Amino acid sequence: MSGVLTRLASADGFEFDGYVARPAGAPRAGVVILPEIFGVNSHIRSVADRYAGWGYLAIAPGVFDRVEPGLDLGYGDDDVRKGQALMRLIDWNDAVKDIEAAGMFAAEAGKVGIVGFCWGGTAAWVTAARGTGFACAVSYYGNAIPTVIAPTPRIPMMLHWGERDHLVSKDKMMEPGRAAPEAVVHFYATGHGFNCDQRDLYHAESAALAQQRTLAFLDEHLA
Repeated sequence: MSGVLTRLASADGFEFDGYVARPAGAPRAGVVILPEIFGVNSHIRSVADRYAGWGYLAIAPGVFDRVEPGLDLGYGDDDVRKGQALMRLIDWNDAVKDIEAAGMFAAEAGKVGIVGFCWGGTAAWVTAARGTGFACAVSYYGNAIPTVIAPTPRIPMMLHWGERDHLVSKDKMMEPGRAAPEAVVHFYATGHGFNCDQRDLYHAESAALAQQRTLAFLDEHLA
């Protein structure tokens, strides 16, 4: 299964691309897949494809298009440095507008959830707090959440953390759960980026368990 690019327009008129993966039959719901600092690369496209395989209309919006259209990085040191630099240029209010535009597209399938990774995991938290039109959100290792912890999500939220994450301390990982005690928080005996099967950080057992929990959470809130 493979998806296609579609053109999206934000509330402020900004146009950008989104990678859309559709299920074989009628979609059960919609899901917006938010990327790491590497853009809508082959890994994020494969995640969208997998969600389509599970019956969701999945869209991965080009949330970096405002600073570099078509961002598609690998995982080398230069890619990391470039992604980190671009990340600092993104305004959260603009990001939420673009994520909402992707959500409106996915709403043709019914209720819409968010699943975000790293930068996208933080964006999932921010959108759950500030955005509209979403039924639930899931964050994987959103290490910058403690820097944007207020306001807190207004919709059901699940957070996945690798307790040995080199980018954020265990104490900082605890802060979102304390700020939003209704959120569902899971810790795994691994580090950052454990869901990405294109990196040495990948931890198959943790990724499988987090995926199982995420699908159950989406099924509960998007049905």
